[in-house]
Amino acid sequence: MTSQVMGAWHLRHQNHAMHSPSHALRQPGARDPFGLHLRHWRQHRRMSQLDLANEAEISTRHLSYVETGRATPSREMVLRLAERLEVPLRERNALLVAAGFAPMYRQRGLDDPALAAARRAVDLVLKGHEPYPALAVDRHWHLVAANAIVPLLMAGAAPELLQPPVNVLRLSLHPQGLASRIANLAQWRAHLLERLQQQIAATGDAVLQALHDELAAYPVGDAGHVATAGGGELSSVVVPFQLRTEAGILSFISTTTIFGTPVDVTLQELAVESFFPADAATAQALARLAAG
Repeated sequence: MTSQVMGAWHLRHQNHAMHSPSHALRQPGARDPFGLHLRHWRQHRRMSQLDLANEAEISTRHLSYVETGRATPSREMVLRLAERLEVPLRERNALLVAAGFAPMYRQRGLDDPALAAARRAVDLVLKGHEPYPALAVDRHWHLVAANAIVPLLMAGAAPELLQPPVNVLRLSLHPQGLASRIANLAQWRAHLLERLQQQIAATGDAVLQALHDELAAYPVGDAGHVATAGGGELSSVVVPFQLRTEAGILSFISTTTIFGTPVDVTLQELAVESFFPADAATAQALARLAAG
């Protein structure tokens, strides 16, 4: 597993985000021909036919024929084009099916015996991070697993927001979730929405776009006019997550860990969010919380 500060999605796909439209293009359906799927991803990546043809080392004429359905791509050609377009594994399966081939990448639950080693790795990361909070989420930010500290910080949120599947972004920004307890809500909200938009730009996921629109519509209230609490020099380096608790304001910085070479859809879409104390007071408060 590999880790990047303040979000692997943010760092890994920011180049696409800079060149992608603010809203995802309509994704073709299962019955649409391969050429329509290919054109969708080429346009989503803001590439011309000449750009993609050069990347894939084929002629522009042949690529045009594939897009219009006048030529049928081989399985190897489908995979080559998908790789050059950096299409996620789930959507690569859709491309293969649209071209008349069987899906290549399996999607298993984390409880599948084939993923036992991966599940152990996730559990080790989560448990080993205590007494600091850490959680694992899927591609739509649904909570998959968490260590013992996370539920303690979620306490007080509306019960309906804690019903599985828990969406951690909705829980964070919903007025009846953690929003009222986030000391730097405006700053943290802007960071999450930007990160989510970059993920949309990379994946073209309509569900994520709907989630972004929902979160963006939540009221900010007075928090929109409150300066970052205790930000100081930290705010100029990373965006902190500052949560009001009975022990005072807990301040965190976060990292995202992903599997480095996944060939399973579930593993590619899994991310572990780990929160580290940004100051000594937070570290001490978390130690007391865990002990209690």
